[in-house]
Amino acid sequence: MGDPPAKSKQYLLPGHSFFVYVMFFMSSLLCSLDVPETTQLVTRGVCRMFQSLGFGTLTEFKLSNGRRVDVMAIDRNGDFVIVEVKSSVADYRADRKWHEYLAFCERFYFAVPAGFPVEMMPDDCGLIVADPYDAAVRRESMAKKLNANRKRRQLIRFALAASDRLRQLG
Repeated sequence: MGDPPAKSKQYLLPGHSFFVYVMFFMSSLLCSLDVPETTQLVTRGVCRMFQSLGFGTLTEFKLSNGRRVDVMAIDRNGDFVIVEVKSSVADYRADRKWHEYLAFCERFYFAVPAGFPVEMMPDDCGLIVADPYDAAVRRESMAKKLNANRKRRQLIRFALAASDRLRQLG
């Protein structure tokens, strides 16, 4: 069990110019859980953060290239954010498919639990640290333009997937 991380200054997504001071009390708990459970809890915190910022989110969203992303978020302008959750160092080292996600979003982030050695994450990707209840952007993602045709098709796929999931709930 590791010590809880110290409070640190966190930036949120563009358009949000305020600081958030986050103390993750769950870091020792997340480190002791198995990989699927840790992934599920980090995903929950990431979705809660994006939803609090006005984004719509879907988990396990299938891209047109057949790949499935952990979290796909869309803002009020229709811009897509993809988040790849990494629950452990071994999980990160074993996964090299994330490069295939970059052509499907304006912003790309890795999300990790508190206590993850963030210095090993690529500098050219955004970084989110999450617990089961919230998350904080530790490093912004560089924004890029998404192909307009792909964006339109993806927006339709996102809406249909969200509609289908709602229908399955009822």
